[in-house]
Amino acid sequence: MNSDTQLNPDIRVMRESDLSQIILLEREIFLFPWSLENFASSIRAGYLCRVMEEKSAILGYSIMMVGPDEAHILTFGIGAQWQKKGLGEKLLKYLIQLADEEHAKSVLLDVRESNHGAAKLYKQLGFQQIATRKGYYPAMCGREDALVMRLVL
Repeated sequence: MNSDTQLNPDIRVMRESDLSQIILLEREIFLFPWSLENFASSIRAGYLCRVMEEKSAILGYSIMMVGPDEAHILTFGIGAQWQKKGLGEKLLKYLIQLADEEHAKSVLLDVRESNHGAAKLYKQLGFQQIATRKGYYPAMCGREDALVMRLVL
C-alpha cells in the first residue's frame, strides 16, 4: 500500500491473530516496545484493544483500560509510515468516544516528555498535563519522565 494514498481505515477489535503485525509496528516506533505477551494479556484481560486497519494492513493500534469513572490509554501507536496523516487524531477521537460510551468521566494517558508531537496532539484534543512521573520510562541513558495527561469528558 502506498503511504501517499488517501486513507480511510476502519477501527475494529484487536484479535490475537493481529499480534504478529502489531508487534512489528511496536518495534518500529518504540525504542522500548511492549512484548507480544503484554498485548496478548491485555486482550485476555478484556481491555479495550483496537486496531486501525486498511485493506487488511494494520496501520495503528491502542489498548485502553476502563475502570470506575476513568479510562486509561495504556498504549497507542501509528506505524511510522502512516504518521502525520491524521490517523493518530482519528484513533484518539475514537478512544475518547469509546471511553464516554463506557461512562468514564475522564481519560488518562502517559507520554514521554521528549515526545513533543504526541503531547501536542493530546493538547489539541483537550488533554491537560496533571502530573509528572519522574524516571517512568526507560531511556538510552537512564530514565525519562512521563507527562501524565487527562481529558475530562
